[in-house]
Amino acid sequence: MIERRGFDGLGGADHGWLKARHHFSFANYYDPKRMGWGPIRVWNDDEIAPNSGFPPHPHADMEIITYVREGAITHQDSLGNKGRTEAGDVQVMSAGSGIRHAEYNLESDATRIFQIWIEPARTGGAPAWGAKPFPKDDRTGRFVTLASGFDDDADALPIRTPARVLGATLKAGETTEHVLDAARHAYLVPAKGRVEVNGVTLETRDGAAITGETSLTITALEDSELVLVDAA
Repeated sequence: MIERRGFDGLGGADHGWLKARHHFSFANYYDPKRMGWGPIRVWNDDEIAPNSGFPPHPHADMEIITYVREGAITHQDSLGNKGRTEAGDVQVMSAGSGIRHAEYNLESDATRIFQIWIEPARTGGAPAWGAKPFPKDDRTGRFVTLASGFDDDADALPIRTPARVLGATLKAGETTEHVLDAARHAYLVPAKGRVEVNGVTLETRDGAAITGETSLTITALEDSELVLVDAA
């Protein structure tokens, strides 16, 4: 089953400095049919104005993955971590028993991100943060694991849940495949471009909620950049 969730039908909010679209219920957007997808609790599509951002605020018991689509995000947290994550790169915050963080766009242009929250396998534990560059050339024509809760994915940023966050870039006409366990929940969003997934067409920033499938055959109808979460 692949359910297309069109970008124009997503929830959203415009705070001036922040323009957000919500794939699942979040903040003042509530849809009882879209409370999450398996352990995937949040997928926010955020545009942050220059020299603005999210002031310090707390989290606990959540894996928070930020995929930077355009621009850069600057992170600070109560552990003393500071870092700047650029377009195409990823940061992960395991909130654990509790952490305060801030995320700022200190650039001269708007920053655009996907922020993805996945429920952890266990609550508590020491909080942690990490970031890593993932050159887009490495994921040309195929999915590369960016964050993972599996020990075998040694090159990925660690998360505390049996899930993978993957990225791929496809040229128009290229096809790639991803094998799935039919019992798992996957969610796919084209950050750029237009693709066909097992016969279902997705436009830029549409979502696809996927379960009951054993594989995905993805063909780019135009140059595309994809983010996929494969979760329990």
